Amino acid sequence: MARLRKRRQWGRGSVQRGANGMWKIRWCEAGRRLTRGGFATRDDAERVLAKKLGDLAQGRTGLAHDSRKAPKLDELAPEFLKRRKSTHRAGAEDGYRWRKHLAPFFEHLRPAEVDAARIRAFIEAKRAEGVNPATIRIFVAILSALLTDLVERGLAHSNPCRSLPRSTMRLMRPTHDPRTTPFVEKLEDVRRIFLELPEPLNVAYAIGALAGLRTGEAFALKWEHVDLTARRMHVRESVSGPLKDKDSRVVPILDALLPILKTWRSKTGGEGLIIPPMRRDGDNIKTAGGGSTTGKYLRSTLKKLSLARPGLGWYEATRHTFASQWVLAGGSIEKLKEILGHYSVVVTERYAHLRPDLFPASDLATIALNLVPSPAEVPQHGSKTGSSALIRPPKQAERKGKSRSGPVSRGLSFSSPERFGNGKFH
Repeated sequence: MARLRKRRQWGRGSVQRGANGMWKIRWCEAGRRLTRGGFATRDDAERVLAKKLGDLAQGRTGLAHDSRKAPKLDELAPEFLKRRKSTHRAGAEDGYRWRKHLAPFFEHLRPAEVDAARIRAFIEAKRAEGVNPATIRIFVAILSALLTDLVERGLAHSNPCRSLPRSTMRLMRPTHDPRTTPFVEKLEDVRRIFLELPEPLNVAYAIGALAGLRTGEAFALKWEHVDLTARRMHVRESVSGPLKDKDSRVVPILDALLPILKTWRSKTGGEGLIIPPMRRDGDNIKTAGGGSTTGKYLRSTLKKLSLARPGLGWYEATRHTFASQWVLAGGSIEKLKEILGHYSVVVTERYAHLRPDLFPASDLATIALNLVPSPAEVPQHGSKTGSSALIRPPKQAERKGKSRSGPVSRGLSFSSPERFGNGKFH
């Protein structure tokens, strides 16, 4: 009987000799079969195969490659933050956050030494300092982006920020409910604010309140990106750099905004920025230099019109007002998502509580029950009828009982085993 050939262990690869007399190796990596040839001897091919399999095994077991020799985060973070400035609109602010908050906790560590325990200790320390949980979440997001970049470059094996336990994530839960954010509730008040603001600040307010643009997007909008004939504007950039959602979007020009843009275009010539750079000179606005005057003028305007409310700023009076009024008018949440540029409809649904069809009158009368008593059912003082007669205290004899098997214990009695048939249930 022929002897069965011993099969090699799965996942150990193989060494074969090619038709040209050279040796080659075959192994499986990431679900693909790979081949490499050109070895003069079988010994060379086996050594290279062993090295490949060793590297794969090291990666599968979670061992970092030379973790003790890896550079520390104080050497790796500056390069990452420098590249981040060109890709993220808040790159400069992220550098400040790293230096002030993250660096004292993590810059002396190597990538492999950052784990869930250290991240939780950082979160608890920041909460003890009184930092808002939402701000701490931004800090952890910056750390996560750094570790993800190091994983892609092969300098770290994993990113522990992506697998934090639920108890740690709960410490960073935002305390602000976006559904309680104030907005201008009456359209007539939107008109009053527009008429009170000076030019060109009133045009910027109209673009924000009637098109939903962010403040930086409205001040970076150019006439060449606005098509009044097709009634749409192409939002492509922000004052601080790229858009927050990274992708450009097309925003429709509503009927209320169209005449304002037409009048402003004929007045300014229709070239360059729609809202020129502004600076404040006393009570006047000069279109030169830099510096934003939106917050100061809006606060004074709201106070003058008796519309001032806690938390009602430029963003709430423009973008948040547009989204809220859109929903109140019965607009689609899906269309609102595209106009606002949200990455997911889940973010836009924070305005869904304002929908007029959420609790219609037909739903409010679903349970047909009237608990209001009629005049004949209202109990009179001293009367034994009515609702007071529904609850009566038990009689003294019923409460105490005459024996253990009296009126109180009319059911099963453990003092009378014969009632159960010698202790057995039938």
